[in-house]
Amino acid sequence: MSFPHERTLTLNGLRWPRVLSFLAGAGMITASIMTIDHFFKANYPKTIFTGSFCDVSAFFNCDSSAFSEISQILGVPLGFFGAFMGLLIVLGAVFPSAAFERTNKSLSLLNVAGVVTLFLYSVFKLGSLCLLCSGFYLFSIFNFILFAVYGIDRGTRNLIKRWVQPSFKLLVVFALAAAAGGYAMIQYHDARKAAQTGTSVNIVKQFYELPRVAGPSFLSPYWSVKSTDRFEDAAIQIVEYTDFMCPDCLYLSQQMEKLKKDFAGKINVAIQFFPLDACNAVVPEKGNLHPGACELTYIAAGAAGRFAEIHDEIWANFERRKDPAWRRALAEKYGAAGAAGDPAVRDLVKRIIDTGAEYEKTSDKFSHGIRSTPTVIINNRMIIGTLPYEHLKAICQALVEEREGGPKKFIENWVEPSRRKK
Repeated sequence: MSFPHERTLTLNGLRWPRVLSFLAGAGMITASIMTIDHFFKANYPKTIFTGSFCDVSAFFNCDSSAFSEISQILGVPLGFFGAFMGLLIVLGAVFPSAAFERTNKSLSLLNVAGVVTLFLYSVFKLGSLCLLCSGFYLFSIFNFILFAVYGIDRGTRNLIKRWVQPSFKLLVVFALAAAAGGYAMIQYHDARKAAQTGTSVNIVKQFYELPRVAGPSFLSPYWSVKSTDRFEDAAIQIVEYTDFMCPDCLYLSQQMEKLKKDFAGKINVAIQFFPLDACNAVVPEKGNLHPGACELTYIAAGAAGRFAEIHDEIWANFERRKDPAWRRALAEKYGAAGAAGDPAVRDLVKRIIDTGAEYEKTSDKFSHGIRSTPTVIINNRMIIGTLPYEHLKAICQALVEEREGGPKKFIENWVEPSRRKK
């Protein structure tokens, strides 16, 4: 059916607007599927080698979104809703009808409002933007523009009638289909969560198979968690190469807070400063990745006697860290106003940073092993990036058991003779 006297997006035959609508929907589906895939890979990696880290930019960072509280709704990743919306647009282009176009037009208005909200939340709350999400944003906006320019009822003056005339029957069908798909996604999500127990066993095995590395030649005197006077006396010894401007380091700091409580008295965490800024000569390629990171590091180092306090305050105010005025106020509060210009503080920070050059290359792109944040050395084994808390906890529990009870020397799998299969 065609509408020769009315401009529409999908009802005038196979013309460019309809083709473009199909492509917009397909783009939304593709970006959403990639987002869903990243969500599960980031939150439930299957190996110790798939952790994520700030290797692109402090701002363009998908992990911040994957780890955020808005990455899912009741166990359903946000990408599912984007993929479902894209599917409706594709189906509307393949099987056009006036009711279908009006319904998709109404949903596109709701979708673009959600896109704008998520964009603002990411930029101003998380302080970063997911590139995969950005792809969905762009295709969604393009789809909205197509409806605005070519959509049915384009000439209607009443904005409500122009944009909000969905078919109730189609909305019910769409809602039921979305509910069924969402339920399936929840089941899959729960299965991935449940699999973490088995995966954690694997992770511990992989951890112990990692080659041992030496600790840094100069261990930072700045500890965020201190259970013993001597670093080596704790069952869990973590050297954390970190950057106060790194979103993934924020995620790691939240995990460390949990470890501090779950393994109270058994864990030491030394903060080995590694700002990806101009003061870092170990990775000059990233000398301007996180502007302001060096200044914040000097301030934290200048508050030596209160380092644990200032460390926690920085992470608790992560959204404000880029504001120079906030950093100045922080320095004043902790008596570190002149730290950035203090030669002794600068030399100490440099000495800590330079230990990153002591490790063998872990990437052909960089000269040294420490080249990204966060990078942690747990009891002389290096992990680049982040892991789910369940995995970190399992590793730490194994280390405590090894220290307190010795390594397991056998597996016991005893079955009563009467219950054995004959």
